[in-house]
Amino acid sequence: MGLAVNMLLAEKDPIGTLSRHEWSLIGGVSLAVLLGLIVVTYTTRMGIIARAATKEAVRQPVYLLLLFIATILLCLNTILPFFSLGDDLKMLKDCGLATILICSLLLAVWTASTGIADEIEGKTAMTLLSKPINRRQFILGKYVGIVNAILALMIPLSVLFLGLIAYKVGYDAHEAGQEKPEWAERGIETLQVIPGLLLIFLEAVVMAAISVAIATRLPMVVNMVTCFTIFVVGHLTPVLVQTVLQEMEYVKFTAQLVATILPSLEVFNINAAVATGSTVPGVYLGASLAYCAAYSAIAILLAFILFEDRDLA
Repeated sequence: MGLAVNMLLAEKDPIGTLSRHEWSLIGGVSLAVLLGLIVVTYTTRMGIIARAATKEAVRQPVYLLLLFIATILLCLNTILPFFSLGDDLKMLKDCGLATILICSLLLAVWTASTGIADEIEGKTAMTLLSKPINRRQFILGKYVGIVNAILALMIPLSVLFLGLIAYKVGYDAHEAGQEKPEWAERGIETLQVIPGLLLIFLEAVVMAAISVAIATRLPMVVNMVTCFTIFVVGHLTPVLVQTVLQEMEYVKFTAQLVATILPSLEVFNINAAVATGSTVPGVYLGASLAYCAAYSAIAILLAFILFEDRDLA
């Protein structure tokens, strides 16, 4: 699946500018996703599990630690020079997106591990399932709660990050002895990273689904190591396929099999757009959203299968 999406997106130019129609569509889809999460969280049975999972995630020290570390790093990257010969703003965007991505992934994997694996081992999951909540509602509720926790971390960090980018434009102009930039210029630079933040959220959603599936059978340490491996390999799958394309047949088959089974996380990487100062077009975001939804659904279905006959006694 990952290989197929890479080939599809390779036919499109992932660098471009967003039109007003595309911005409206992105805003509408984002609002629909948020409303869907709210409806599921507050109007369904699995919403009870979701709210509990979200509260548990934001109350644990890891959430506050990640929020604090990310805030400090974003602020330091804004002030400290990168010695990049005038490309400090691009370096700030790249480092800021990487910081938010890593913190979101750590929160997703940690919450899935503690919220599912620990409850299974501690026998508290059996207590929850003795109520009118089945196993599938339990898994979906945990997953929705983790997604809500990711949003609870990303929203304040994203607002801070966008504000720092707007400030950085004026700061660099002042340091270079130039005139104070117009707000339109600050807005253009700020809007460029919003698609990157959306793609980071989609990548965290995919990794959360994978972590939930793993947590139904494996403990926290194994879950985190496995997710780290999938994260690294998932970003290398396009390289693996391209480099072995002319090699031995069984090596080529193995690389394509890995690229098909594991998620192609490089789909959510926009380093090229940041490096060229361009914006990811709406068609790329739409394809990435479809891929995220498809792979997350597959991972959750796998979690259903793994958890269906899991002995909780």
